[in-house]
Amino acid sequence: MPTLSRRRFIESTGLAAASVLNPLQIQSRSSDKKTLNILFITSDDLGLQLGCYGETLIQTPNLDRLADGSVKFEIAYVAQASCSPSRSAMFTGLHTHSTGQYGLTNTGFSLHPKLRNNTIPNILKQSGYCTGIIGKLHVAPEESFQFDFRSKANTRRVRDVAAESERFLEETNSRPFFLMVNYSDPHAFRREDNPREWHFPPQVDGLPENPLQPSEQTLFDFQQIDTPDQRIRTAGYYNAVERLDDGIGMLMKVFKERGLFENTLIIFIGDHGPPFARGKTTVYEAGIRIPFIVRWPGVSKPMSSQAMVSTIDILPTILDAVGVDLPGAMHGKSMRPILQDPEAAWRDYLVAEFHFHGIRPFYPRRAIRDHRFKLIHNLLAGKAKPSTGIDGDPAYKISRSEQYAGSPVRRAFDTFADPPEFELYDLQSDPIEFNNLADKAEYKEILERLQKALLDYRVETDDPFLKPGYMEDIQKLSETRSS
Repeated sequence: MPTLSRRRFIESTGLAAASVLNPLQIQSRSSDKKTLNILFITSDDLGLQLGCYGETLIQTPNLDRLADGSVKFEIAYVAQASCSPSRSAMFTGLHTHSTGQYGLTNTGFSLHPKLRNNTIPNILKQSGYCTGIIGKLHVAPEESFQFDFRSKANTRRVRDVAAESERFLEETNSRPFFLMVNYSDPHAFRREDNPREWHFPPQVDGLPENPLQPSEQTLFDFQQIDTPDQRIRTAGYYNAVERLDDGIGMLMKVFKERGLFENTLIIFIGDHGPPFARGKTTVYEAGIRIPFIVRWPGVSKPMSSQAMVSTIDILPTILDAVGVDLPGAMHGKSMRPILQDPEAAWRDYLVAEFHFHGIRPFYPRRAIRDHRFKLIHNLLAGKAKPSTGIDGDPAYKISRSEQYAGSPVRRAFDTFADPPEFELYDLQSDPIEFNNLADKAEYKEILERLQKALLDYRVETDDPFLKPGYMEDIQKLSETRSS
């Protein structure tokens, strides 16, 4: 494959050329300044388990209805499949290797000081917007975020979320607004009687009204682990998704009854995939691939799009929509072209990464995909190992049992627990990433093409983990903080 020029590569991966060459001269293309309201909705730990994305076990009519009137992106990534790093990328338009928020806020990581005034709420507040948040923020330092309204309501109680949104709208006094609503579902709960145990209760506040019962149908394809307890756990996850959908219906009703639906840019995403092994905290599709729905009145056209988008595109899109200049260089770019035209030129590659969840283990990864193939680079392969558990999920331990000996499930979990430096997957024939092709001679050209594309992207975006000694310094920091 011919070498991409610097400008062509930047365009193909989403790092706007203007933002690299002269960030101070970036201008928005929007002329409808400060007239559009913004509603940004996130859902904790939500993958593609929605009817509009092909899920058949449960019904999600409210999100399906939103998707029907919006652009539904079929291939969307978070920047990192861990809450705080993921959200840092949304707020800044940058990959987490540039935000400083490498892990959860309680591990001591935070946004770089130079970025703290260039987040979505701060930029919009300085442009005359009333800014509000319902639910968790979970990016540090929290006091740097300029929200006029903060509600720490229990966002699993979705009726309360709708009521809090009403309260916020009353306080805007008809000013244009930015409201971020962060639902806790379908994140796992810690049990009140035993905080070291996690679970998914069938109902919260009576919702969903008819909980899904555990069965072999509720198991996830990307795990294929079947025990009675795992059936209960996965069924509980699906019930949390249904409760989320109930909440979205209530929230949309508030906006429609107030006449705001047609003058509000709505963005709905999951902050990363399900809290199950081979999902959350990995760079497998089940961890980084999310629902991504955008409704921009007067601009977007209802459709299903194959354009590859990322949560780093959220800030540039919002600022474009309200006519505010970008504050500096961005890795993401405004989605306006692909919201209007499914054939518009866009990126050829989509990138995600991982550093930390908790303070240990430190297991940095980079991933890049095109429309068919995906490469994972495990930067410390052979020197460290990733965590094999997340939020109480026992799948890895179960995969060690005799019933999975010699099976594709065992091999997939072996790779998950001790990955080689490179993993290569054909997402067309192997969407659950069970069959690593990196050492297959017939895929050598594809492997090398994606390796080069990933390295080029890391260079273009100034990935500090390319610098000699940087990774070792972060590793030492991890050990110091955890001691």
